[in-house]
Amino acid sequence: MPTMNASHSTATLLPPGIAVGGDPGSELTRRAHREGPHAYRGAFARDAARVLHARAFRRLAGKTQVFTRLANDPPGDHFRSRLTHTLEVAQISRTLALALGLNTELTEALALVHDIGHPPFGHAGEKALDGALRAYGLGFDHNLHALRIVTWFEERYPAFRGLNLTLGVREGIIKHSRDYDAGEHPELVEYFLDRRPPLEAQLIDLADEIAYLTADLDDGVDSGLLNLEQVRQGVSLFRRFHDAVLHEYPGAGSRVTAGEALRRVLNALVTDLLNEIRRRVEEAEITTLDAVRDASGRIAGLSAEMEAERAQAKAFLYANMYNSPGMEEEHWHAEQVVAGLFAALMADPGLLPADHHAQIPSQGLARTVTDYIAGMTDNFIEQVWARVSGQ
Repeated sequence: MPTMNASHSTATLLPPGIAVGGDPGSELTRRAHREGPHAYRGAFARDAARVLHARAFRRLAGKTQVFTRLANDPPGDHFRSRLTHTLEVAQISRTLALALGLNTELTEALALVHDIGHPPFGHAGEKALDGALRAYGLGFDHNLHALRIVTWFEERYPAFRGLNLTLGVREGIIKHSRDYDAGEHPELVEYFLDRRPPLEAQLIDLADEIAYLTADLDDGVDSGLLNLEQVRQGVSLFRRFHDAVLHEYPGAGSRVTAGEALRRVLNALVTDLLNEIRRRVEEAEITTLDAVRDASGRIAGLSAEMEAERAQAKAFLYANMYNSPGMEEEHWHAEQVVAGLFAALMADPGLLPADHHAQIPSQGLARTVTDYIAGMTDNFIEQVWARVSGQ
């Protein structure tokens, strides 16, 4: 396992048996296609590099996180994309893993890959794609689509399709944010569906929440969708830190004080998560990875007090930004483009590129069309839709 930074006290670490080991030949470093060990990199570090160099990862730069522009405005250069969000999640996740003594290389690989299955236009695009598939008795799940990407769609190696990631990373792709029922998903049987994921995977879901809550408040204020006083009144955690910043720096500008308050909010959430994980591990007397896997619930979580603060902030964002009048036109446009293109391709499969068209016999037309659309960036789907629709 990666060496612990000397600045961290061993008193803060979890029992070493909890961390996923990265030894060659261990169960979670196993790959579907056999490969020899690398001379100086561990299996999970190799996985992180494979994700980082994947075409699907690069496409995240062109996919919406919440918004990249407002109605009638050109795209903004400073709003988060799906890629910049992913990098922020990776930074938070690695910090958490290092402070807890977990496997940082596995954690980083999982953070980098966690959103690779998202379609264009953010959650509005995912909702529209899932809705289009429902008419065919199917659905869209970005975790399952991510697994399809790394096991099949990426073509970089002559010996196999996909990225040939370790079992540990593939399990984390599936299970980092939710549990799947083996009866409903027999194709996922190898991913220990009856057991909890390792803490390295559990961390990703919380790091994701922390990253987007603070970033979306930042982007919301920066864009003008939210105003500072509105956030102060609606998010008590922000207000407390903002009050402290105003007291310490009375002459600072509003953008700087808001940014400093959000930095402190992020730090408070991460610190609470660290302390709560340690508390739960100690309380349950967990000392091994098997004990994590067999626990009655997930170990990673915020304290009850901080969870209430997080829920309030998330509810505020839904009410005042995600579902706000200022975003309605963006959502409507996303739904029209995704649903319209899906219908057009279903009606005329000849519009599909040759490589996707070849997948129809094995995957079915509806799933093949979905795979094609899900891989698009926002800009590319606009171009394809304009060409197909004649608009």
